[in-house]
Amino acid sequence: MPEVDNEIRGRLALITGASGGIGAACARALWAQGASLALTYFRNVEPMDKLTKELVSGDEDVNQKFTIHCVDTGSAEAIEQLFLEIKEQHSQDGPNILVSNAGYGKRRNGILDVSLEEFDYTINVNLRASFILSKLSIPHMEAQGWGRIIFISSIAAQGGGINACHYAASKAGLTGLMKNLAMKHAKAGITVNDVAPAMIGETGMIPDEKFVEGTPGDVKNIPVGRLGTPEECANVVSMICKTGYLTGQSILLSGGLK
Repeated sequence: MPEVDNEIRGRLALITGASGGIGAACARALWAQGASLALTYFRNVEPMDKLTKELVSGDEDVNQKFTIHCVDTGSAEAIEQLFLEIKEQHSQDGPNILVSNAGYGKRRNGILDVSLEEFDYTINVNLRASFILSKLSIPHMEAQGWGRIIFISSIAAQGGGINACHYAASKAGLTGLMKNLAMKHAKAGITVNDVAPAMIGETGMIPDEKFVEGTPGDVKNIPVGRLGTPEECANVVSMICKTGYLTGQSILLSGGLK
């Protein structure tokens, strides 16, 4: 039986959309376990400055490195530039751990409210970016014989969700992408999974309580009686990173919603 390697310490984790919510929580969790970080944000740098001050306190492992990158994940060219920056600043061709978290989802009631331009942009950010990130990450992971790819999906991928069809389609596509990559790359030591949260607070995806009142996402309809937290999402991401026997799975983090 081959030796099992589930060590996170010393790995490089690329986390997109790390300026708040789930991405920032994943950064805290993996940094605390000894991983170096390449974090992306788009437009608002202030949360990244705050996160940097929080994490880089002087108590970290001397071998840990922390970089931040401004990236529009809707742009293939911007993602390619990101990998050039990673090679320059981390001296390796790609991450060992990819957490594709950056997402886009504007409140829309139905298909008639969704323009073709918004549909395309949503697919680009929520689905195409994960394809590009994976394509650029996998060669380095294969060369190392070790990799973890984690997509942040949504309960909408399975049940349609409370937003319009463009968002559900983009997240359902992630699950299909995940399952194919998991099957194709498992023998190379690469696991691929997704985390599918339901209603998570502190992410900016729920603009006000009225948005979910009367929907399945209403707190009154969630069996555990509350929203989830970004830290709970990060707990699942950490578990996936440390469990190489888990691949090809969509983990529904929903407080009991189905």
